[in-house]
Amino acid sequence: MVDLNGFNANEIEPSRSFDPLPPGKYTAVITGSEWKKTKSNNGAYLEFTFQIIEGPHAGRQLWDRLNLENPNQLAVKIAKSELSSICRAVGVLTPKDSVELHNIPLVVTVKQKTGPDGEIRNEITAYSAKKAAPKPVQTNSFKPPWEK
Repeated sequence: MVDLNGFNANEIEPSRSFDPLPPGKYTAVITGSEWKKTKSNNGAYLEFTFQIIEGPHAGRQLWDRLNLENPNQLAVKIAKSELSSICRAVGVLTPKDSVELHNIPLVVTVKQKTGPDGEIRNEITAYSAKKAAPKPVQTNSFKPPWEK
């Protein structure tokens, strides 16, 4: 038996489902980045954690791994291209540290992919800049002749 020290579920929001997100575009920020060794120990990747910040899925997280050190040079080329897309999307073209890419809104394009275990997972397929809200267009107001 474990003492729950007076835990009260009425005071805590219940967890949400972790079903895969529907395919689409989501506004997100990078909330974490970590350098990790590959399972085979012959390379390393940069793992980004993204958090959706708008819409009904706000608060959900996604991850992407960029194989920046890998014996397969095509994998490295793809990873560098993805990193370039992320940098351009957040407007930081020459970061010295991955933390410089954190907390800047960008748009991630997400699709669903079936893994080898048959489970459906999300995959980020593209990054783009979050467009600023359009500025109101000032128009010449029509005034009836009697108001002139």
